[in-house]
Amino acid sequence: MTYEFLQHYWCFIVSLLGAILVFLLFVQGANSCMRSLGWTEEGKRLVINSTGRKWEFTFTTLVTFGGAFFASFPLFYSTSFGGAYWLWMLILFTFVLQAVSYEFQNKLGNFLGPRTFQFFLVLNGLLGPLLLGGAVATFFEGSNFIIEKNNMIDAEAITPIISRWANASHGLDALLNPWVLVLGLAVMFLARTLGILYVMNNVADEDIRSRGSVRIIGAAVPFLVLFVAYLVHVLLKDGYAVDPATGLIFMEPMKYLHNLLSMWYLLVILLVGVVLVLFGIGKTVVDKNYVSGIWPAGIGTVLTVLALLLTCAWNNTAYYPSTADLQSSLTLANSCSSEFTLRTMFYVSFLVPFVLAYIVYCWRKMDAKKIDREEIRTEHAY
Repeated sequence: MTYEFLQHYWCFIVSLLGAILVFLLFVQGANSCMRSLGWTEEGKRLVINSTGRKWEFTFTTLVTFGGAFFASFPLFYSTSFGGAYWLWMLILFTFVLQAVSYEFQNKLGNFLGPRTFQFFLVLNGLLGPLLLGGAVATFFEGSNFIIEKNNMIDAEAITPIISRWANASHGLDALLNPWVLVLGLAVMFLARTLGILYVMNNVADEDIRSRGSVRIIGAAVPFLVLFVAYLVHVLLKDGYAVDPATGLIFMEPMKYLHNLLSMWYLLVILLVGVVLVLFGIGKTVVDKNYVSGIWPAGIGTVLTVLALLLTCAWNNTAYYPSTADLQSSLTLANSCSSEFTLRTMFYVSFLVPFVLAYIVYCWRKMDAKKIDREEIRTEHAY
């Protein structure tokens, strides 16, 4: 169990959490479609109460993803979460709006009215996946930061800050890159697709299921077009390679395509994931009685995102490139915690299967009975 192995192991764990987070964005996606799916006030409440059972999973996975990154790759955490301040604050703000909206939309004394908080849920459903997808795109497109580790030992340095953003936008400049927006929009439409599939499976209402089988085409087609366009762009673009002997970072033509060909197992995972997503969507469209598309599409989403995230980090690749200073780009080796920390957390990670088992147990208990119109008339409904 070498230091290099631990670096790759924790990169896998963080990437897996990120992949699960993208799948759980079906909560945001369904909320963004509540008006077209629910149509009536009662129908919208069915959608909200369906996603209301699962929104905590998305929020806690987002927090766990950030915590795992902080513990295993602290330089990335300080650079991205600290430097790209406004981008991450916008993401967190939309998720806070979501939590508040679920709890207060139908409370007594709500002077803003339920529709205001429903609008906040739609806003979170659109901006949350869009901004998170944009943040993921920076792993391939790069961000505008500079690393100055000498500040920690330079007595004349004004502040002992290792990393800083190279401009005053603090992350918002990433949204000016059209390819960042392409992936952000792809994730947004993916979330809408998964959200429709989830509601069709979770809500026992024929009106919603019949509308969902039609609405899913309007979400899936833009997602597929945008995703294929970005995937082709990534495979053909120059990537950020690392010389393992010297640690120097240089541009390599079609680096990410070379990574997939070198690590054939990631290519297999990617292809299996894409096929599962297409199967879940396609069978739902063709078979009007099929309502289980969320499971193959969800598993496929996790596999696809996992393969892409590992492609931008493994095989001597800078996973967080700097467009301001190439040598400031972050790699697994120059941004990770100490070997002692990674080794200690390695043993702690053995608890992860038990946590996942608990989540599966809670999920099954909550879904033991499908959401119907009778349930939303109880005092415990959102």
